[in-house]
Amino acid sequence: MAETSMRSCMSLTPEEERLKIRDMSLSSESQSKEGDTFYLITQRWWQNWLDYVNQDQTNITNEEASSRGLESAGPCALKRPTTIDNTDLIYDITVEESGSAELHDTLVEGRDYILLPQEVWDQLLSWYGGGPTLARKVISSGLSHTELAVEVYPLRLRLLLMPKGDRSTVRISKKESIGELYKRACEIFDLNLEQVFIWDYYGQRKHALMNDMDKTLDDANIQMDQDILVEVPNNASSSASVGCISSVQENGSTLKEPNSFLLEPAKSSLSIAGGLSASKGASRSCSSELSQSQNLTSPVRELDNTNGTSGVTTRGSTAGLTGLLNLGNTCFMNSAIQCLVHTPEFAKYFQDAYHREINWQNPLGMVGELALAFGELLRKLWAPGRTPIAPRQFKAKLARFAPQFSGYNQHDSQELLAFLLDGLHEDLNRVKHKPYMKSRDADGRADEEVADEYWANHIARNDSIIVDVCQGQYKSTLVCPVCNKVSVTFDPFMYLSLPLQSTITRSITVTIFSSDGSAPPNICTVTLPKQGRCRDLLQALAAACSLKFHEKLLLADIRNHLILRFLEDPFASLSSIKDDDHLVAYKISNHVGETLLLQLIHRSEEEETLNGKSIRGWKPYGTPLVLPMPWSDVLTRRDIQLMVRKMLSPMLRNKFVGKGDVSGNGSSATADPSDVKSEICIDSNVHEDKKHLETDALGKLPLQLVDDNNACIDLSIEEEKAIEVSSSSTSVIVFINWSKKLQQKYNVHYLEHLPEVCKNGSVSKKARSEPLSLYACLESFLREEPLVPEDMWFCPQCKERRQASKKLDLWRLPEVLVIHLKRFSYSRSMKHKLETFVNFPIHDLELTHYIANKNNTQVQLYELYALINHYGGMGSGHYTAYIKLLEENRWYNFDDSHISHINEEEVKSAAAYVLFYRRVRRESASPSNGAESSAAYNVAS
Repeated sequence: MAETSMRSCMSLTPEEERLKIRDMSLSSESQSKEGDTFYLITQRWWQNWLDYVNQDQTNITNEEASSRGLESAGPCALKRPTTIDNTDLIYDITVEESGSAELHDTLVEGRDYILLPQEVWDQLLSWYGGGPTLARKVISSGLSHTELAVEVYPLRLRLLLMPKGDRSTVRISKKESIGELYKRACEIFDLNLEQVFIWDYYGQRKHALMNDMDKTLDDANIQMDQDILVEVPNNASSSASVGCISSVQENGSTLKEPNSFLLEPAKSSLSIAGGLSASKGASRSCSSELSQSQNLTSPVRELDNTNGTSGVTTRGSTAGLTGLLNLGNTCFMNSAIQCLVHTPEFAKYFQDAYHREINWQNPLGMVGELALAFGELLRKLWAPGRTPIAPRQFKAKLARFAPQFSGYNQHDSQELLAFLLDGLHEDLNRVKHKPYMKSRDADGRADEEVADEYWANHIARNDSIIVDVCQGQYKSTLVCPVCNKVSVTFDPFMYLSLPLQSTITRSITVTIFSSDGSAPPNICTVTLPKQGRCRDLLQALAAACSLKFHEKLLLADIRNHLILRFLEDPFASLSSIKDDDHLVAYKISNHVGETLLLQLIHRSEEEETLNGKSIRGWKPYGTPLVLPMPWSDVLTRRDIQLMVRKMLSPMLRNKFVGKGDVSGNGSSATADPSDVKSEICIDSNVHEDKKHLETDALGKLPLQLVDDNNACIDLSIEEEKAIEVSSSSTSVIVFINWSKKLQQKYNVHYLEHLPEVCKNGSVSKKARSEPLSLYACLESFLREEPLVPEDMWFCPQCKERRQASKKLDLWRLPEVLVIHLKRFSYSRSMKHKLETFVNFPIHDLELTHYIANKNNTQVQLYELYALINHYGGMGSGHYTAYIKLLEENRWYNFDDSHISHINEEEVKSAAAYVLFYRRVRRESASPSNGAESSAAYNVAS
């Protein structure tokens, strides 16, 4: 059948193929509906096919040129494309056979692939053959769920089975129901549906029990690459394992298991924009979220050589909620554009007849082309409909006049914003012929007189909508350190760049455990660069503990007596380690063969009330211990006993040293990442202290091993019996239950008291918890300080360059105040980003007291209406914009083409980078909640 189709295709001319595919595309696009299937095809093959089917038109053009006596290259028949090859879109062709081909994470529609309706794909496949087939469903999207989009990247969720600790990854549509997720999880882990409870486990915390089976994952706010906890209650396991596995925190929150090495090799977490994306601000910043859908794009427009936006649109929806497609690392541009477009003054100006103010002759401008491109883009973004727009023409203009922003590399959004504001100003400057203006020094004149003179001189040369809206005025005071000459000038500014205070170094305290029992635990405190990485910490600890050449350190973060995570990435930033974290380093052998880790979890007997009854059970206690074990064909219960005894030997009290019939226990709790509220162990040995005494007398530790079936195996009996370990396992979890008798034989102080990373007393800790205020950043910016040696001032009185002191004051503030938080710092060899959380006001930014012009009695009150966020590191991060639609008094997250509503309390985060404030004009300066001013700021008129 396929051969027949290919033969029929061979009989078609290229023009006939083009027309057939065009007609099929037009028909399919007009009938698109939710649930339809679209197919990805590589852009490279598609472009070859377009060239092939359009060659007749090219030859006709050449023949016409020849008939007019013009030179022509002559008709050059292009070869028919080979079979379709989509392998460059996926990670591994071998997985395609199972129907689960994994797309590369950074694919961009139009650059890497094209979306084809099913009829078009079937036709091309019958003609050319090949593959692999990459099918994606059409889903409803947008706030009203009336828009259609192809879900190119379904949700990728990390499933964590507790209490066993197994992990798996699943791809599932965000429009699938919670019931379908239950079904998929049960299939993966071979469970019965009645056994399972599934939790939203975002950030390793239990947020909600997902028990509404008909609710979609999208409605449940499940995000890309987040954790999902699959919990099997103990009463669903075998009787031997009742209550022995699960550990739950008192507050009901959950912790990530220590077995982070069980995770599948992680794919890149970069979004299409090349960085982390978050739809929920900082609360979603630890978790990497990929762009989840691509809007429908039709190949018809390419066949007919037309441009414009494409897809299924909805008319009559709220204006101003149109996204921008990511063209490849253009999130920096998209976020800045959206903030400017949603500035009310600019929205009104560019929707009116702004063309009459374009300065076509300004040599400092772009002959009006930048203003025209921005104005056209703004009008499209404010037009009815919600289909995302591809800003290709604007980017082309940008690259032409600012080559530093060409290509598809990530750039600084603030630098782009500065260029746009300056470029738009020059293109729209109402001054056609700039007069020469000479500025005079103050020479004792009143500041008001000098300031007005400077401003009048500035306006005489610079007069545009940008100046009207965004420009303010500084007062700059320089004082010579030798002759005390005072120089006062008044300079314009477009935005404020505020520094963020930070220290250069930090101290980190880590407790080092020798897994082979060769030394007692040792507490080390090292000092490192604040912008350092985990490898710097490991090197400093290695030197502090005299690490031998055959040893290495395994760094872990401990929380609630469990291992939250292993810090295995040497390039991870130290900023991910908080001052109130508890870190341990396990000194282990670095032999390659020792890949199986024994994780020892300590538990103590505690009393808890359940349903009005007092029940004693085992709960996490102390600090987990880790020991690498050699892989062997036979591993007996006695082997585990000997290994644990060796680990605990440094803590054995002196009077028990050398007594082979005794072994007290100082075990630890493995990083069981389930909730850490330990479900009560109600098995037979909970209330039988007599059994513990017998175990001690025999020299056996009360150990329980968690096998592959979630059952607890008593290691104090049948010691020669072999333990079965799955070949896929990378760790063995063992519990040790501490009776009071055993605690008398070991110095468990080492296990009970784990210091914080940095503890400087209650006052310092309180200070650390207080966020940096935006007002503090402004005061630091306005503080008097000496000029740097590279920027010394020429004193007109000394006639020499002096390192003068400089003091800035705010004199005149603009209608729209743009504040840039200087998160990025540069040195010769390194670039750093400050993750400092800045507490900035959303309403009532009061700047009256910072104005040096005391004759200005107007209240300087501002309200936040937009901001640019930056997530991730430098050069590989992701930009988004939070914008308030003033006519609705609602905040939205503009994440490239994806737009979602957010609550006002989510606006503040450590990702805030550029803040946009708008002046609030009131008769009184009473504080507001933002509601009363919104109606007056309707900008869509």
